[in-house]
Amino acid sequence: MRTLRVPESTTETVVNRSRFVCTLYRVASDAEARQHISAHRKANWDATHNCTAYVVDDGQSARSNDDGEPAGTAGVPMLEVLRGRDLTDVLAVVTRHFGGVKLGAGGLVRAYGAAVSSALDEAGTVELARWQRLTVRVDYGLAGSLEGLLRLREDVRLVGVDFGAEVAFDLACSDVELLVDWLASQSAGAAEVEPSGTLRVEL
Repeated sequence: MRTLRVPESTTETVVNRSRFVCTLYRVASDAEARQHISAHRKANWDATHNCTAYVVDDGQSARSNDDGEPAGTAGVPMLEVLRGRDLTDVLAVVTRHFGGVKLGAGGLVRAYGAAVSSALDEAGTVELARWQRLTVRVDYGLAGSLEGLLRLREDVRLVGVDFGAEVAFDLACSDVELLVDWLASQSAGAAEVEPSGTLRVEL
């Protein structure tokens, strides 16, 4: 799956004098998407339409809304673009300012879909992967050098470090077996490794 490279991006296209302003938001949940939609509609209350589509939860949850356009001519083609690009955690809002020329159902479908496609091309996307999450515990004598080495590895994402009786690294990795072997060699077998679920990371 992929998601937006940036938190927010806006791109405008013009079709037969109608302005289609597509704003993309990176969202973490259905609730956050709805909050953005509400705020966007309030800010653009004078627009002819504010049509929406979003995908969250690793692509498992999706919604769209035509906001007064003929059914299926706005939200659905917008959503199809998001799904077609295998995106998640992305909200698209296309604000239309009517230019006086009716586009017809087919024209609307093409215009709304193209508005989202252009905005995505402009904003860019990043690939997502789900990596195994681990807690790695070592004594203080090893912690400093190990942290530096972990941060250099492209197959590791260091989430946090907890300083208690021992130092605990909260991290995610693409290959658990490979990392466990590497940790054993770096710590002379002293590192303790515990699985702690999974974490979605940007590649």
